Amino acid sequence: MSNPLSYIGQGFVYAAVAAFTAYFASSPDYRQVPEGMAQIKMALNHGGARAEECHRLTAEELSKLPSTERRPSDCSRERLPVVVRLALDGNTIYDATLEPTGLSRDGQARAYEKFWVAAGRHEITAELRDSKRQQGYDYQKTAQVDLKPWQNFSIEFQAEQGGFLFR
Repeated sequence: MSNPLSYIGQGFVYAAVAAFTAYFASSPDYRQVPEGMAQIKMALNHGGARAEECHRLTAEELSKLPSTERRPSDCSRERLPVVVRLALDGNTIYDATLEPTGLSRDGQARAYEKFWVAAGRHEITAELRDSKRQQGYDYQKTAQVDLKPWQNFSIEFQAEQGGFLFR
């Protein structure tokens, strides 16, 4: 037979656990984004141009190759580094040369960066160079954006869609 005091004790323990859980579910107040700030996220996964031009094989060169290795041209797998620059209101906040991945340096260059900025109106400029040129950029986009507090603004790069996408 159960003792009524054990039920009262259990009720007290359950109430204490519930009060403890309720307090820490709502306090202390935690914000992932600082007050009055917005976040810009930049994601990039892009392969640069080939480091060397493809060489078209002559008929004589093709005849010297085993039949299983015959192909019209010989291309190096290595890719060029990708140069990325991101500016906010004319000030550079990100400037990097991203090396291609992979053992043969034939993979895509990757970057994922987050930046905390003050909410408000800003001019964002994103630039990328993936070719052999030494000056300037192959892709460039500038936009005026009005960032709200606690907003996540994303910058992606999709060469098939024309370059940088601001969302």
